Amino acid sequence: MKTGANFSSEKILIAPSILSADFGKINEEIASIEDYSDLIHVDVMDGHFVPNITFGPGQIGKMRSGKPFDVHLMIENPDEYLGEFAKGVKSAVGEDLYHESYLVVHQEAVPALRETIQAIKMLGMKAGVALNPTTGWETIETVLDDLDLIVCMTVNPGFGGQKFIESVMPKVVKLKELRPKLLIEIDGGVNDQTAKLCKDAGADILVAGNYVFNALDRRVAIESLR
Repeated sequence: MKTGANFSSEKILIAPSILSADFGKINEEIASIEDYSDLIHVDVMDGHFVPNITFGPGQIGKMRSGKPFDVHLMIENPDEYLGEFAKGVKSAVGEDLYHESYLVVHQEAVPALRETIQAIKMLGMKAGVALNPTTGWETIETVLDDLDLIVCMTVNPGFGGQKFIESVMPKVVKLKELRPKLLIEIDGGVNDQTAKLCKDAGADILVAGNYVFNALDRRVAIESLR
């Protein structure tokens, strides 16, 4: 098993979303793609912020991976649960990869964004903020220097398999112009066709769920996104 991240590479980074995996054999599903991936994207949904329910911190703690986790908290009141999710990630990936892993909160769900970002960093993880398709980049302008990652949603969060919203791309272009070294991740509707739009706009990380996990050859699918 290959371990660790490959963030020094100039190639696009791929974070398969296990939202599209078989939850009944989740560790086998992770093992099937981690050697070809840079991060494992874990969508956490609470049935309130988005109309779906997925993983809690206890379930994440039972996962096992040789790649860092990218945990996308699509939940209300995420500040109340940061510590529990951090514990779950540490159990899943181990001490070293824990510090390379991300906790991502939604701008729309957090009243005091800078404080939340600092709380994530105090836990020893990297901090990210996600923006829904209609949320402007200006809403996070004052915290750009505090972030390790921005996630630009190209679908409305909640379910996999939705159509890519191309009108988000100018937001990606603007953010990359403002902070060229800040990692920008695209999440939603990513496939071998839309990946080019993302890369041309300046994206660094692509999240793909159905495109990877429904493929006959998952390695080939992942490499086609690069």
